[in-house]
Amino acid sequence: MSELPKTEPQRGWARYIPIAVIAAVAVAGWLTLGDYLSFETLKDHRAALLAYRDAHLGLMAAAFVATYVAIVGFSLPGASVASVTGGFLFGLPLGTALNVLSATIGAAAIFLAVRWGPGRVLTARIEASEGTVRRLTEGLRRNEISVLFLLRLVPAVPFFVANLLPALVGVKFGNFLFTTALGIIPGALVFTWIGVGVGEVFDRGDTPDLSLLREPHVIGPILGLCALAALPIVVRLLRRKGG
Repeated sequence: MSELPKTEPQRGWARYIPIAVIAAVAVAGWLTLGDYLSFETLKDHRAALLAYRDAHLGLMAAAFVATYVAIVGFSLPGASVASVTGGFLFGLPLGTALNVLSATIGAAAIFLAVRWGPGRVLTARIEASEGTVRRLTEGLRRNEISVLFLLRLVPAVPFFVANLLPALVGVKFGNFLFTTALGIIPGALVFTWIGVGVGEVFDRGDTPDLSLLREPHVIGPILGLCALAALPIVVRLLRRKGG
C-alpha cells in the first residue's frame, strides 16, 4: 500500500494563546492605564526622567524601548505620548531612531502572534476560497509593498489595524517589516519634533498640541508620499486595462 501524504498536525487551541494574551492585556490596559500613559504623567515626572537620563542614558534608552514595544505589541493606550516622550528625552535624531525601532519591534511582535494563530487559519481558508475575497487578496499580494506602505502612510489608518490586517491576509513578513520601518518614519519625525519642544509647552502650563499633524506643511508631504506609494498600483491597473 502506498503511504498516505503527511499533513501538518493541528495545534488546535494552542495557536490562539498569544493573541488571547494580547487581547486580555490590551483590554486590561485600556481599562487601567489610560490615566497613567498621558501627557500629565510626563509633565509630573519630567524632572526625574531627565535626571535619570543624564545619569544613565543607556539604561533610560533601553527602558524606553521596552516600554514602547509593550505599548505597541499589546495595543495599549499611550503610543502618541510615548513618541512625544522619545523626542522630549532624547532629542530629534536619537528620539526618532528609538521611536522607529520600538514601534517596528512592537508591530513585528503582534504581526507574528496573529500570523501564528488566527492569521494562518484565515490565510488557508482564503487560499482555498473562490470569488471576490480571493481576487482581492491576490490583488493585494501583487501590490504588496505599495499597499503596505499606504497602510503606514495614510493618517486615517490606525496603527493597530496596519499591524493586524497584513497578518490576517498572509503578506510576507519581510515585506511587512521593511514597509513598517520605512513607512512610520514621517510620522515618527513629527511626533518626535513635537516632543523636542514639549518642555517649553509644559512651562507655559499648556498640553502638547498634536493638531500639528493636520497642518498643511506637515500633512502635505505625507500625502505626497501616499500618492507615490499608490503610483505602482495605478500603473499596473492602467496596463491591465490597456492590455
